[in-house]
Amino acid sequence: MKKLNEILGTEFPIIQGGMANIATGEFAAACSNAGALGVIATGGMLDAELLRRQIHICRQLTDKPFGVNLMLMNPCAADMARIIIEENVPVVTTGAGNPGQFIPAWKAAGVKVIPVVAATVLAKRLVRAGADAVIAEGCESGGHVGEMTTMALVPQVADAVDVPVIAAGGIADGRQVAAAFALGACGIQVGTCLLTSHECPIHDNYKQAILKAKDSDTTVTGRSIGGPVRVLKNKMARQYLALEKRGATLEELETVTLGGLRRAVFDGDVETGSVMSGQVAGMLTEIRPLRQIFEDLYNGGLAALKATEQEWL
Repeated sequence: MKKLNEILGTEFPIIQGGMANIATGEFAAACSNAGALGVIATGGMLDAELLRRQIHICRQLTDKPFGVNLMLMNPCAADMARIIIEENVPVVTTGAGNPGQFIPAWKAAGVKVIPVVAATVLAKRLVRAGADAVIAEGCESGGHVGEMTTMALVPQVADAVDVPVIAAGGIADGRQVAAAFALGACGIQVGTCLLTSHECPIHDNYKQAILKAKDSDTTVTGRSIGGPVRVLKNKMARQYLALEKRGATLEELETVTLGGLRRAVFDGDVETGSVMSGQVAGMLTEIRPLRQIFEDLYNGGLAALKATEQEWL
């Protein structure tokens, strides 16, 4: 089985997650320069042309492979899908939906298509549609989540499809990298552990909230409306969950979360903002350079695999 870095032309078998309002062209370039596949996120973009500008910024800052994450719920998704082709973006990942309508045009343009999936049924459907690989993301991850855990999801997806599988959700050190490979993945996608990098553009309050978080300090909001999102527990999350418990309407719930991620990312509002984070936040204890994070993930994974092999033989 080819490793992800051999498929993408990167140094490490690691993809940077498409974190809305965080994964800018500049941050994606920094991740690519540090050895992973940097990815520009479209989730927070209200204008398709913003994507084009971020692609140009990324290309000015790196000559390494990079990608774009298309958030399919974005009203501008169709225009962004076209821009990905026009700008010769080498890799596209997708989230929050089925990108089937865009895959033929992307494939014809030579784009590698790697959707995020939360269940085997979608993985099989997208592989039939032409996906080059899939990212099996467990509910341990931050932001929009499914219901299956990474431990259960990855091997089932690996058994169900004949394309490379990338593991995501709940990965922050070498032991979890080793587990991902043992489950059948050819590489990993990470997000939360990059929030505490020097290069990450989020407000320092956001970084400190991640560093202070313990293992049980995340929760999932939005299950009642079919849009579950994992965030750190704060005033906003508690208010939202209380409203869900009493059966609040979508309009009532949106008054609590509207603009919440932007408040957390840009203003540092970690009380009424949406502080998206995965369950591995409790493992993060310091702010480090991206290069060190990627090296430790990869080398730690190799060391854990070797140690496990020796222990079991």
